Amino acid sequence: MNSLDGCLKRIMDIPGARSATLVDGASGLAVAGAGNRQNLDEHEDAAGTTDVVRVALGCRALASADDALTEIVVCRTRGFHLLHLIDGDFDGRLFMHVAFDGDIGNLGMARFQLRSALADLAGGKR
Repeated sequence: MNSLDGCLKRIMDIPGARSATLVDGASGLAVAGAGNRQNLDEHEDAAGTTDVVRVALGCRALASADDALTEIVVCRTRGFHLLHLIDGDFDGRLFMHVAFDGDIGNLGMARFQLRSALADLAGGKR
């Protein structure tokens, strides 16, 4: 299993990555973080993105029992955000929020590399 610090380093090495926050979706608290948040505290980040994940999970049009929600992509004019729900044997629902610079980041490659880093953190499940 990959260490949390090693996982955060791998995520921050993805081209365009600006910040990463591991969030406990059950409590809405930040577990760990890395990168530059530019005037946003990691705990504010965690609380706000937890609300987004909870709403998406509660929406029958977006999540259903036979087709689980795994990722949310938020696109902005100067970048994008990935909210990736982590599989594994955890007491609560963990997810990773990663913010990317749109000029440097590539959405497809970012999704691929983020899934790989998080699968290693969760014990090799992909």
